[in-house]
Amino acid sequence: MEGMPKMNMQMSFHWGNEATILFTGWPNQTTGMYILALFFVFVLAFANEVLSVWPIIKQTTNPMVAGITQASVYSVRVGMGYLVMLAVMSFNVGIFIAAVAGHTFGAFIVKASSLALAKPSQPEV
Repeated sequence: MEGMPKMNMQMSFHWGNEATILFTGWPNQTTGMYILALFFVFVLAFANEVLSVWPIIKQTTNPMVAGITQASVYSVRVGMGYLVMLAVMSFNVGIFIAAVAGHTFGAFIVKASSLALAKPSQPEV
């Protein structure tokens, strides 16, 4: 293993912008790129939650088209979930907080919109 480059990776939670998030050299230890990485992880987690309720397939849709559409959305969700997981495995506290906040905000938006769209039941007289 002499030809292999040595990797220094944190194995416990740490704070700061000296983290490798998904690719070698990213966010390259600059504050601006670190903030962009935080935003990227937040958006990935948020989108993962929003896509959990999309698409709503109509009954008149061809079953084959509906199945392909749902499988495609599911595969995108799984891929985004793994990207969030890999980002959190950088053991960076900021990335962890961004991932949890993205999932939380996405779940809030999904649940709030489903409650707002639900028809209130009419009380019986």
